[in-house]
This record gives sequence, C-alpha cells and structure tokens, in this order.
Amino acid sequence: MRALDVGIIVLFLVGMPLLGVWIGGRQRSSADYFVSERRISWWVVCVSVVSAETSTLTVLSVPTVAYGGTMTFLSLAFGYLVGRVVVAFVLLPRYVAGDLITAYGYLGKRFGAGVQGTASVTFLITRLLADGLRLFATAIPVKVVLAAYGVTASYWAIVAVLGVAMVVYSFLGGVRAVVWVDAIQMLWYVLGAVVVIAVLAGKLPDGWFATAVDAGKFRVLDLDANPLTSPYALPTALIGGAVLSMASHGADQLIVQRLMATREVRAARKALIASGVVVILQFALFLVIGVLLWAFYRGANPVTDLGLANNDELFANFIVRELPSGLSGFVIAGILAAALSSSLGALASSTVTDVVQRVVRRELTEAEVFRQGRLWTAVWAVLLIVFAGLFATFTRRGNPIVEQGLSISGFTYGALLGAFLLGLLFRRARQADAVVAFVATVVVMAFVILAVDVDGKALAYPWYPPLGVLVTLVVGGLLSLRRPAGVRLPAGRL
Repeated sequence: MRALDVGIIVLFLVGMPLLGVWIGGRQRSSADYFVSERRISWWVVCVSVVSAETSTLTVLSVPTVAYGGTMTFLSLAFGYLVGRVVVAFVLLPRYVAGDLITAYGYLGKRFGAGVQGTASVTFLITRLLADGLRLFATAIPVKVVLAAYGVTASYWAIVAVLGVAMVVYSFLGGVRAVVWVDAIQMLWYVLGAVVVIAVLAGKLPDGWFATAVDAGKFRVLDLDANPLTSPYALPTALIGGAVLSMASHGADQLIVQRLMATREVRAARKALIASGVVVILQFALFLVIGVLLWAFYRGANPVTDLGLANNDELFANFIVRELPSGLSGFVIAGILAAALSSSLGALASSTVTDVVQRVVRRELTEAEVFRQGRLWTAVWAVLLIVFAGLFATFTRRGNPIVEQGLSISGFTYGALLGAFLLGLLFRRARQADAVVAFVATVVVMAFVILAVDVDGKALAYPWYPPLGVLVTLVVGGLLSLRRPAGVRLPAGRL
C-alpha cells in the first residue's frame, strides 16, 4: 500500500512543474518574465509571499522548536507583522511606483551603480546560501521516505532531482508561473498540516493537554529570558523580528519581485500586510503540531531515544511511520511544496538587471535581457543544487535547521536594509559613504556572529539585522558629515 505514497509524491514532482509551465504560458518580454507586466492580483501575491518565505525549514523545523521548547517562536511573527507595515508604507511605494525590476534599482538611482551592484551581489550570495540550506532541508523527508522502503539515496542525488523540478517551471513560465505555483503549493502544505493535526488528535494519551499546559508548552510570550541570548525573549522577538522582516520583505529581491508583480502600490501594500497575518496563523499551526508530537512521543529525545539522525527528522518520521497510506504521501508532497517555491527568478532578475548590465557597460536590448534571464535561471539552479549538497555534507545538526537558516541572513540583511535607510535618512550621503558603510557592516557582523558571545552564549540571532542596520547608519551617517549641510543631490538622484 505504501506504493500509493510514492505515486502521489512522483505525481506531485512531475505535475507541479508542468502546471507552472501551463500557467506561465508564453513569455512575451523580459518585463513579463521578471514581473509578469504587473498584472497579478494582490491576494495571489499575498499567498505567494507566504509560500516564498515558508520553506521546508518552517514545515520540518518549527515543530521541532516547539517539541524541544515552547511556542515562544510565535512572538517572532508578531515582530514580522510590524516590520511589514513599515515596509508597506516606506519602501514599497519607491519600488512599485518607480517602475523598477529589482529593489536594488532604487539604490542605483539614489547612490549610483556601485551601490546597486554591491547590494545585488550581496543578495545573490545570501540567497544562494539560504536557499541551498532550504533545498537540503527538503531532502530530509525524502530520504526518510526512501529509507522506509529500504532504499538508500544520497542527499546529493535527492537535491539534484528537486532542483530539476524547480527549474523547469521557473525557466519556462517566469514569475507568473512561480507566483501561481507558490499559491497552489501553500494551500497544499497547509491542508497537509491540518491532516496531521487531525490524525495526531486521535493518537494522544488521556490527559495530554493538562500535562502540556503544566510543562509550559503553550507559552507564547517569554518575559523572563535574557533578551541578549534568547532569540524568543519578548523584546528580542519583537524588535529583531520587525527589523528582520523589514530586511527580508523590503531589501530581499526574493519577496520584492513578487510584490512588484501587482498592479499598483495599494495592491502591493495589501498583499504584504495580509501576508503577515497569514504567517502568524501558519506559525501557530506548525508550533501546535510540535506540541502534539511532544505529547505523542512523551517528550522522548529524537536522537538518543527514537534513533533518528537529527532532531529535524522527527516530523518526517511521524508522517512516514504513523500516517495512513495515501495521507502520508499527500503530506510529504506538501512538505516538498514548501520547498519548491522558486527563488531562481529573483536571482536571475537581480543578476541581469543589477550586475550584467553594469559589467557590459551598455543598455541590453529587450531580447538580450530575456535571453540572459533564462540563462541565469539555469545557472543559479545548478549552483543551488551544489550548495544544497555541500550543506548536506557539512552543516551542523545541533540547532533546529530553521535557526541556522535565519542566522545566515544575519551576515548581510542589516547591511542591505541599512543601505536603503541611509539613502532615505541622510540626504548628504553619497555612493562612497554607502559602499564603505556596507562593507564595514558585513565585516562587523561576521565578527559578531562568529566570535562574540554573552556569558558563554552567542548573541541571539534576531539581533543580527538591527545591529547591522545600526552599524550601516552610524558609519554612513558619519562619513556623510564631511559635506556641508543643505547640499543638493545631483540630477537623477532620489
């Protein structure tokens, strides 16, 4: 009967890319390929934004966070909503109304090509690392499923297959295919989560709820922990979560590209703010699953007691071994859906618009931009597969993998967001100031993340983006003071 599960998974991996190609249709121009000529409804973009930021890291690892702790991870989502509101009213109008292809086009207009290229390259590196980790995380449940059938497959082979499925519809269907497939896949994995809760509810021991309450498993707000070292202490989660969301949704092309596919600023604003509400509900859903798993396994250690390779295999192990045939395959396909939200279009658009056009030192023709977009979509797919395989080989397995993924952004998110805020807040700032501040921030954050600790513990990762923004503004702001007050910007600078 388990062959039914494999059939569902194979059908999903084949059917979703083909569906994306059909939805995307024939691409008529580079604007159609990169931003769908700004014709996508706000509610579709809203769901796509949530799907884009929800990877297998969320689906597999957030339940693990609640399993080993409490539901205080949810307080981060409250900060995410605050950050989205700020972006919706401060940065979005400059992107959507400015008729830009990438977020970094604003930096090019404000400072010059040097800052635009620096920010874009930083985004490309950060996204390559983060999405490489995401793709590796997707291979975890696949490996568990195959092991249940006695099939041994390497992570390298699994991520290669997943990468091919991802690139097909991104390459042929453009951002329209990506956005619509994102929306469909989100509905799939949310429905899968509801199925898991329904099955778990019938398997729990008597009195489990009172036991979970007594153990503090349903606690959402942490008012007691050290805010410097605990990522879910209330001030850390709210402030750090807000700034992290401002960076990820205001300075990361993965999200901005989707928002710029809407018809107008108002539609993009509705999509962004509504996505924050959806994310809160979604995090709550997966954290509840973690608490239910804790009650089902009676708090057993996933590695030492259950014999799993790492904590993040816990949810996948339950799906494969405890769900009925058919439902198991459906839920695993939903987990894959969370991972196949493609960042390839964002990587390609930023590469062509912000880097290639600057390197060739001339305006590319429409046909050249379109051709380059598809070429770089394929190139980035190969690179993502390679880095996912490297993560499978070398990544640490101690902390939940979702925390590792969020920590990666700490190296650069502060510098990216800080560059945008520097341009808005310091009228005297010029390109040299922004570049020096940007580089200084990345260096400082690398030192903080790798070498600084507080009472023997690392600084909580939600503080990385706020600290990075602060360094960028201080360095860039001080450098801008070299110029007299009231100096006017050159023509063409915003």
